[in-house]
Amino acid sequence: MRATVMYGAGDVRVEQVPDSTIKLPTDALVRVAGSAICGSDLWPYASRSPQDAPARVGHEFVGIVEDTGRDVTTVKKGDLVVAPFAISDGTCQFCREGLQTSCAHPEAGFWDMIPDEGGQAEAVRVPLADGTLVRLPVAPDSALVPSLLTLSDVLGTGHHAAVIAGVSNRTRVTVIGDGAVGLLAVLSARRLGAEQVILMGRHPARTSLGREFGASDVVSARGDEGIAQVRELTGGDGTHVVIEAVGTMPAYQQAVGVVRPGGVISRVGVPQFEDAPVGWGSLFRHNVRLAGGPAPVRAYIEELMPDILDGTIEPGKVLDLTVGLDGVPAAYRDMAGRTVLKTLITP
Repeated sequence: MRATVMYGAGDVRVEQVPDSTIKLPTDALVRVAGSAICGSDLWPYASRSPQDAPARVGHEFVGIVEDTGRDVTTVKKGDLVVAPFAISDGTCQFCREGLQTSCAHPEAGFWDMIPDEGGQAEAVRVPLADGTLVRLPVAPDSALVPSLLTLSDVLGTGHHAAVIAGVSNRTRVTVIGDGAVGLLAVLSARRLGAEQVILMGRHPARTSLGREFGASDVVSARGDEGIAQVRELTGGDGTHVVIEAVGTMPAYQQAVGVVRPGGVISRVGVPQFEDAPVGWGSLFRHNVRLAGGPAPVRAYIEELMPDILDGTIEPGKVLDLTVGLDGVPAAYRDMAGRTVLKTLITP
């Protein structure tokens, strides 16, 4: 079978690899029908050392179950399923609390921690299939598949950012970042009734989609100028919620600059730093809270799926390029160059 393998910075190849197979009775074998390149894949694409061992990549996919281990009961051969970016058993104390990204099972974790499996491939072995996979009630050729694919990560992540920050109809929200997660955070904030959603981004095609998803205002300036413009749009106060969907220190500093007293900064961009201002002059003085983390998207799939099935939302619009596996290396280059927002891969 063929799969995408990352060797080093800027070095992604599609190669023949050993076939994925059932190894444990809790596994399922899934033939991939559609996968995606995530913005978080661009971090290792920019920085991975060639001294690191080559690794298969991809943590967002839908596919058809081809086989299951003897203990799997919730999915069967022929089912179309979506796989969240975190593997979980669905039964531990954290899964029962809706925190599947902290599943206590020894086989749980993130796809990118499994070097010999990945969603940007023809097939995947899915550990803990009962807890991880969710059956999709559509045919594999349904026009809804791109939107249902976003349940694996980016829609659930944008939704998590809004939920954990307490977005409601009395909330003003700033979203920092016009990548796929930022745009779906806009959609999610509007879906939860946010009074105002300000999108901070500078790519016109993306911010136009952000307006379609519900952004009431767009601020393209960064730094102090961008902070001043957001505060002007909010009467000088800033917003109750700031969703930081980038992961860099400048983005975090913008979040601190535009959050109102008593507000929440919700971080879902994978952080590229460990230390950040949290003291008197940044968060403490004005009772600003810090929230966020890797989204337990498995907890949100049943809630979000009906809105996709009935057409209330169309998150698949963030997928603006479709390629086969042979087109994956070029798609990485295009996404890194910001000429493509998010890539759908159809093996």
